[in-house]
Amino acid sequence: MVETVKNYINGQFVPSKSTQTTDVINPATMELLCHTPTGHEDDLNAAVEAAAAAFPAWRDTPAVDRVQYFFNFKTILEKHYEELATLVVKEHGKTYKEALGDVRRAIQMVETAIGLPALLRGEYKDNVARNIDSMAQRRPLGVFACIAPFNFPAMVPYWFFPFAVAAGNTYIIKPSELVPLTQVRMFELIHEAGFPKGVINMVHGGKDTGNQILTHPGIKGISFVGSTPVAKHIYSTGTAHGKRVQALGGAKNCLVILPDASMEKSVQAMVESCYGCAGERCLAGSVLVGVGPAYNKMKELAVKYASEIVVGDGMDPKTTMGPVVTAAAKQRILDDINKAVEEGAELLLDGRPLASMKGNFIGPTIFDHVKPDSIIATKEIFGPVIGLMQVKDLDEAIAMINSSNYGNTASLFTSNGAAVRHFIQNVQPSMVGINLGVPAPMSIFGFGGSKDSFFGDIKGQIESIDFFTEKHISMIRWFSEDLTDVSSPHWST
Repeated sequence: MVETVKNYINGQFVPSKSTQTTDVINPATMELLCHTPTGHEDDLNAAVEAAAAAFPAWRDTPAVDRVQYFFNFKTILEKHYEELATLVVKEHGKTYKEALGDVRRAIQMVETAIGLPALLRGEYKDNVARNIDSMAQRRPLGVFACIAPFNFPAMVPYWFFPFAVAAGNTYIIKPSELVPLTQVRMFELIHEAGFPKGVINMVHGGKDTGNQILTHPGIKGISFVGSTPVAKHIYSTGTAHGKRVQALGGAKNCLVILPDASMEKSVQAMVESCYGCAGERCLAGSVLVGVGPAYNKMKELAVKYASEIVVGDGMDPKTTMGPVVTAAAKQRILDDINKAVEEGAELLLDGRPLASMKGNFIGPTIFDHVKPDSIIATKEIFGPVIGLMQVKDLDEAIAMINSSNYGNTASLFTSNGAAVRHFIQNVQPSMVGINLGVPAPMSIFGFGGSKDSFFGDIKGQIESIDFFTEKHISMIRWFSEDLTDVSSPHWST
């Protein structure tokens, strides 16, 4: 019997009231791993009720005591590091090395959240007016929720929930219905760490459960990561219902190389950016831009390095790129490749033949002569597909990057400091890499793009402290004539 995963509500695993399920398939072997319940209204209501009931006591727990649970949890996560990575590979398909990185980033978020007592300090100023003092305190707000994507089963919920919970809120995670097993195991470890009942909850479900989260009156705020159309829906619906929302959307990331770059190392990093996690990540490069004479060498090396990629099961040590997550994703990417061919882009490397393999496989694909208005230049393919473009100078590359509706990340490869400064000052994406193909900010910085890559005011990771708290301002006056003589019996013991 293949199990149906359970929700985690009020400190225990409980079955969903939904009778419908989604199959969870190993994308490399096509093995049926488990079923995910599609969700039921009563499931979320129970989770919100438990989280709301737990909130007052958790809010009043001193921050230094709250983070003791995270100290314990971090130790437990380290013990199960490799086990969790194996689960990520099985349900998502990325390579084992990439899965280790997924889990490691989650652990880093927990480490950073442990330091929140210092970061939650308030502000104070005496005599803002005569005999009047003022102070600001950070206060948690209540129940928050995360609607997580499929592409980083371990990491993405941890961009948010450790900071929310350490700040004194209670939380609900809805994992992607495509990859529930990693979070189920992590919740078993949350339970082992001893968090109080109701503080952290998990509810499975699909689109309907996500929409219920957006409108539920008991939820104060929502964090989301996914495609831009869904991020827009999350933001507009959530805010219309009075919630705080941070919604990270899609991307079309350009990697630019100048002639003075360390060519081989740079192009290798560019190719790894595009094909890591089979291109299914918001920081993946998708368009490689060669400036002037750098273009021909970039093209030669990109084809060389992409041709050396070994496609297969992520658990095989020889594999350097795994499958895409579902058969539907595979077909969508193949359709985009076919559309690019129809538009006249030249295929330098065709990954379509590998689609005949058992599993959701597509080989590395490279297009040359990509036009600025073509599908390869404008659409988030979210797969192992690269477009090559040539520009005459750095300003043309910057203008092309800024013409996109997306603004997640952009990278420049060069040894010229002045070019670096010019690039950083003028590109619109809010996460920039210099000689890095995947400029993912560490947990001690914020994470999130700009333009149609992010909807909201406050980004993830450490910056989300402002999202999960509000500043409560007090103005305090004591009348001097009320001061009792300290020598009087009133003050004596």
